[in-house]
Amino acid sequence: MEHRPLVFVDVDGPLIPFKARLSVRRRSDDAASGNPILERLDPADGRRLLALGCPLVWATTWMGDANEVVAPRLGLPTLPVVEWPDEDEEPPHGLHWKTAFLSKWAGARPFVWIDDEVADVDRRWVAAHHPVPALLHRVDPYVGLTDADFSAVRDWLAPRSIPPGYRSLPN
Repeated sequence: MEHRPLVFVDVDGPLIPFKARLSVRRRSDDAASGNPILERLDPADGRRLLALGCPLVWATTWMGDANEVVAPRLGLPTLPVVEWPDEDEEPPHGLHWKTAFLSKWAGARPFVWIDDEVADVDRRWVAAHHPVPALLHRVDPYVGLTDADFSAVRDWLAPRSIPPGYRSLPN
C-alpha cells in the first residue's frame, strides 16, 4: 500500500451530507451522542473507501476527532490526519485553502482528494504543480458520496491512470 496513491477524505459534505440520507439506518448511539448529524454517516462508505485499496488520510477540519467520532461509525481503522498549518494568509490564485498543502503533504505520490469544495482552479493548480497525477473529486455536499463518486475514483485508480512507476500495482 505504500506505493498506492493516497486518498484524502473530507468529512463534512462527502461523508456527512448537508441533507439527511433516507437510505441510512439510524444508530441509537448517534442520537445519544448529542450530535444528530452523525446519523447521516453511511457505514457502507467505510467499506467502499477501504475497498479502494489505497492508504486513506483524513483531510478535514475534524482533524483527530475524525478518528474518534467518524472512523468507528464507518468501520475504519485509525487513519493518518492532515494537520493543517495555522496560517492566516489567503491561498494564492483563489485556491481552496487545502489545495497546496495537500499537494505538499502527498510529496511525490499520486493522490485522490475527495471533498465537496474542490473547483477547477484547484485542479489546474495541482496539474501544474504536483509532480505526478492527482484526482480532485468533488462530491455533492447535499447528497454525500454516491456509487457514481466511487466509480469515478476507482476508474482513476485503474492501472492505466497510475503513473508508470506504479503500473505493476494491483487495483
